[in-house]
Amino acid sequence: MKVLYLLVCAAPPAHETKTVVRALQQAGWDVWVIATPQATRWIDMTALTQLTGHPARSDYRLPGEADPLPPAHAILAMPLTFNTINKWACGISDTLVTGLLCEALGRGTPPIVAVPCLKMDLVRHPAFQKHINLLRESGVHVLHEPERYKSPQMVPLEEVIETLQAVTAHQEAHE
Repeated sequence: MKVLYLLVCAAPPAHETKTVVRALQQAGWDVWVIATPQATRWIDMTALTQLTGHPARSDYRLPGEADPLPPAHAILAMPLTFNTINKWACGISDTLVTGLLCEALGRGTPPIVAVPCLKMDLVRHPAFQKHINLLRESGVHVLHEPERYKSPQMVPLEEVIETLQAVTAHQEAHE
C-alpha cells in the first residue's frame, strides 16, 4: 500500500477529515495525518489515529527520537490555508506541516497535491497568486480554480483522488 501524508490546516473542510481519510483508504492509500497546531482544534486527532492505525501528529519529533513517519509516495495538503500557502512558498518552516512541505519541495519528491481553501478576499490578495504560481512552477499540483469552485468550497474529493492517482502513476513511470 502506498503511503500518503494528509496535511490538514484549519479551514472549514478540516471537519470532514475522517470522510477524506476513509475515501483515500478505499482508493488504496495508507494515510498518515499531520495537522497544523491550529487544525488540531478542528479535528479529532484520537479518532484519526484509530481510523488510520497511525499516530496523528502536529509536532516535530524531539532530537534523538526515531522518525515515526515512513517515506511518503505522495503528499496531499488539504485543506490548505492562505497562511500555510504563503509560509510554504517563502520557505518558512515553523510547523511540522510547513516543514514537511518545504523539505519535499526542496527535495523534489514525493509529488505534492495542494488543495487551497480560502475566502475570495484572500484569493485576490497579491501574495496568494504570486505564491501559487511559484508552487506550480516548482512542480506542485495545485487544485484551485476560484471561478469553478467558489470560496470557501473546495475541489470535489473524487477529483482530488484522481489527481493523486495520476501524479503518482506519472512519477512511477519516470522512475
